[in-house]
Amino acid sequence: MNDHLFLTTFPSRGDYERAFQKLKEINVPYDFIHPTPPLKYVALPALIVSRDTRAVLEEDGGIIFSGWVDYCPSSRPLPEGEEPKETAPCLERVVITVLNPCVADYRKIRLIAQIDGDLTSLMPYLNAVLPQASYNSKSQTLTFMEGYRMIALYPERITLAKADDIIDAWLTLERIRLLVVRTCLGREKIVPSFERRERPPAVEIYKRLPKTNCGLCGEFTCLAFALKVWLGEVSLARCRPVFDDEGTYTHLREPLKEICSGMGLI
Repeated sequence: MNDHLFLTTFPSRGDYERAFQKLKEINVPYDFIHPTPPLKYVALPALIVSRDTRAVLEEDGGIIFSGWVDYCPSSRPLPEGEEPKETAPCLERVVITVLNPCVADYRKIRLIAQIDGDLTSLMPYLNAVLPQASYNSKSQTLTFMEGYRMIALYPERITLAKADDIIDAWLTLERIRLLVVRTCLGREKIVPSFERRERPPAVEIYKRLPKTNCGLCGEFTCLAFALKVWLGEVSLARCRPVFDDEGTYTHLREPLKEICSGMGLI
């Protein structure tokens, strides 16, 4: 495959199996990244195909993809070893349902992963073991940074921004899964915390704005607008290029809503 390559994964094993069968039928080059046993609870195979093959698969209509990103070989090896032994009912499995290029850095990826379980009752305990996190008990969100990666936990989903590639995303999701499982299993020794700490910096909102400094929001610059949104002084919807239906930057709407929801701003 010497064409530009794209990568996707699947929201269910059934969709992966349908894609695999279709690829055999059309007899075109493709490749899979198969997760190793340590990633059993957070990953399904990732498919790598050319632009033309992607178009054929999308025309099928019977296969659901989580989303497409440019493929770049990962610098991270897949972990070796056995399947994880630590599990808990609050989070039994994680499935990537949305996969897109990261708006804040197009070289990285963002994703939404659905949780097989419910973190609602565990949120105050996670807040206690993550002193760097920003917790909003009203919206039941917990947002924190892991290096340059931004993570938000909701009762039934995880959002992750700035993952380097699919393997980095899988490894990060497994770290989150283990954090949740260990917190759940050890909750009797943890004092729950309902403290609402400092939000992630306003620059994370700015990175997802158009950066045109158009002034339609009433502020001189997009950075000034991001600061006002972060402080809770103005509504995110005042960014007209993003939130007007005829706006030029409507593709930024969901990433902005996602980051602000994680901060408890909407």
